[in-house]
Amino acid sequence: MDSQKEALCRIISTLSNKNEELQNFLGTVDNSLTGLQEESCKVLSELERELEQLSSALDEKGVELRSIIKQEHQRKEAQLQLSEGKSALLSCEELLQFANQTLTISDEDEFLKAAKQIKERVTMAPAFRLTTRPVVSENMSQFSVDFSTERAWLQRLNFLPVPRAPEIDVSSCVVRDNNITIAWQPASDGEGDSERVECYDVEFRKTNRDSQLRATGEAGWEKIYDIREKYLTISGLKFDSRFIVVRVRAKNKTASGDFSEPVVLETKGFNFGFDAATAHAELKVAGDIVTWEPQGIKGHDPRIKGKENKSSRSATPSPSKTPGTRAGRERFTGESYTVLGDQEMSGDSHYWELCPLADWKSFSVGVAYRASLGRYDQLGKSAGSWCLHASQWLQSSLAAKHNNRAKALDWALPQRIGIYCDYDNGELAFIDVDRLQLLHTFKTKFTQPLVPAFTVWCGGISITTGLQVPSFVGNFLSTTRSMSNLSQ
Repeated sequence: MDSQKEALCRIISTLSNKNEELQNFLGTVDNSLTGLQEESCKVLSELERELEQLSSALDEKGVELRSIIKQEHQRKEAQLQLSEGKSALLSCEELLQFANQTLTISDEDEFLKAAKQIKERVTMAPAFRLTTRPVVSENMSQFSVDFSTERAWLQRLNFLPVPRAPEIDVSSCVVRDNNITIAWQPASDGEGDSERVECYDVEFRKTNRDSQLRATGEAGWEKIYDIREKYLTISGLKFDSRFIVVRVRAKNKTASGDFSEPVVLETKGFNFGFDAATAHAELKVAGDIVTWEPQGIKGHDPRIKGKENKSSRSATPSPSKTPGTRAGRERFTGESYTVLGDQEMSGDSHYWELCPLADWKSFSVGVAYRASLGRYDQLGKSAGSWCLHASQWLQSSLAAKHNNRAKALDWALPQRIGIYCDYDNGELAFIDVDRLQLLHTFKTKFTQPLVPAFTVWCGGISITTGLQVPSFVGNFLSTTRSMSNLSQ
């Protein structure tokens, strides 16, 4: 029966995961469709606006040209009428002068001959009057308007081409202090297309795969629009995945181009959560926050503690059962209001931060060997745990604790503590992040895997994980190491 229930639970869990993956995929499709519709409406609006402007410009130019042609026609018509009128007047004057001369001729034959010439010229007057009317002749071709300039202007009114995909400059991309700086170069074919680009869009997404960039069920793209520069810094990221994928596209007045080839940037950060199975019964774990909530139980009663100690020392576990399989075996109890992290550190450098909540009274933060901590052990009171202890109960105090030894620290109580652990070099440092002060450094040699450890009494704390080792940590450590070398 139990095996069937377990199998059913696994099936239900698988279906739940598949359902979540399908919902994420549908959400990504909906976002893409919404973005496509928005871009289409925007492009159509811009196109209609450009067409209206072009039509208006052509109408204005047409009115102007029609006015010029009309004025030129009237001017030439007037010139033609004046010219023909002058010619007719000159002809009349010549005819009148010839007639007067004819009257003085005494020879009858010559007189008749001259009179005949006068008669012929007078009878041609109607035909002469017709020739003086303005008509369109071949000579009018010299008054036609030259449209070559306007034709060239219209030919240059080409629509802006869709910009080509930019190219991300991988060598200029920087991942530092949980910020990512992306730089790119616009695509250009030598005809000035890059000058027509107005802005850029950047999209990024987190993934744990460096090859399958569109894995089903992973988060969609996060978008940043209308970037005027050729670079962008994305700040305040949580590195809770192995990689971040980025891509860029260019935009002009007409449309948006294709995205560049995606670039995968490694985002190395220490990401962990609270191991609720280890939390004291009076500690409530909710995401990245732990609060102390007394339940009125006698879990910290010394008499019960003694009985549980006696029982635990005399009990011999069955060969078929390990201590980890017993319910509550990992949970801290008594006055050890402790909870551990769910990720181990066995090498490399790690960093995370802690902030006390407004109503806090006492807390400790540090690292410990998981195997060396008993259920009643408090941080800093064993050889396998190191911590910074802060208290504002009765009086304010700050101390570094290890192996049941405490060193009082003459610093104001910090509001944000950075914890840096370099496992390979055996360094554990506590930093007041707001004031950028090094509170204390432990120097030792770690021999077992470490886990983050926290103690909370009265109030609560919150942690921030998924962080890179900040650049300012290196400055603190280099100064500390230099002082250590001088003292030697």
